[in-house]
Amino acid sequence: MKNQTYRMTLLYDFYGDVLTDRQKEFFDLYYNEDLSLAEISENYGITRQGVRDVIVRAEGIMTELEEKTGIIRRFKAMQRHVSAICGAADEILKANAAATFPDSNLEALAQTIKTEAEALKE
Repeated sequence: MKNQTYRMTLLYDFYGDVLTDRQKEFFDLYYNEDLSLAEISENYGITRQGVRDVIVRAEGIMTELEEKTGIIRRFKAMQRHVSAICGAADEILKANAAATFPDSNLEALAQTIKTEAEALKE
């Protein structure tokens, strides 16, 4: 369930704005507030199945968008590349610091690469 919850909340973070207000509300209550279908249905005066239908529809919309656009897939790939860039910059900084004659220009460039890569992570 945790993998499904993580996947759905990630989809919501990227695509939640395309959902209706009701879909957003039920989705949030179910995945983020951890309310059961029965609790949501009781609070809104509809059937448990009605709540489930709204949530399943929201899941389907967001999943379809991800399949078509691949934004999350590309975002995760970018994060891996940015982490590799940060790691390489750290190695350059270490090697430069261990050198007999450290190059201040090389250190500044490596620090700039690291700073810019970290900014991309946010």
